[in-house]
Amino acid sequence: MTGIRILRSATVALVFAAFMLIISAWMVQGQDMPFGGKDDVAFAQKVWTAMDGYQNWLLKTDIMPGRSPHGRFIRTYYSILSIDGRHYHAIVKDNYGGKDVTIDQVKKSPDEYLLSITIMVQREAGYDPDNQNWFWVKYAKDGTIDQNGQGVAMAGRVAKGADKGCIACHKSAQGGDYFYTND
Repeated sequence: MTGIRILRSATVALVFAAFMLIISAWMVQGQDMPFGGKDDVAFAQKVWTAMDGYQNWLLKTDIMPGRSPHGRFIRTYYSILSIDGRHYHAIVKDNYGGKDVTIDQVKKSPDEYLLSITIMVQREAGYDPDNQNWFWVKYAKDGTIDQNGQGVAMAGRVAKGADKGCIACHKSAQGGDYFYTND
């Protein structure tokens, strides 16, 4: 088990380092990152408001094992959000973890082990046609938008064009729908 933990930690560190290199390259080249801008943050705040009470959505999974970067355990919710008179498909993922936490502990006390909430919202046609118009955001459990190591909000086309990150990972889901629970 210790070897597996070391391998997981090394993998997470490697993914994070690669992600930071990509961000640094964008910043050095003076290019805008494809996420974290004013419009992304504004939409992400509307998403948070629209998903109020998501824990009571009818379509959800049980708490199950997860994988990096989402957490050791996850629960996924599905619904449609109404934002500014438009309707959007939404997939919300509660990300759970903690030192030596077990699935039984998380099931018994999910709020205690909730680390973050990640969401995919399928936006209107033309938002990001290369990636089925998915919008990505990562929230702290209090609803604040998480930031990467460079202080950029994790909202929008997160890690677009990168070999690792939200889009690269979800693009590999079977069926080309960008999510795994139906694979």
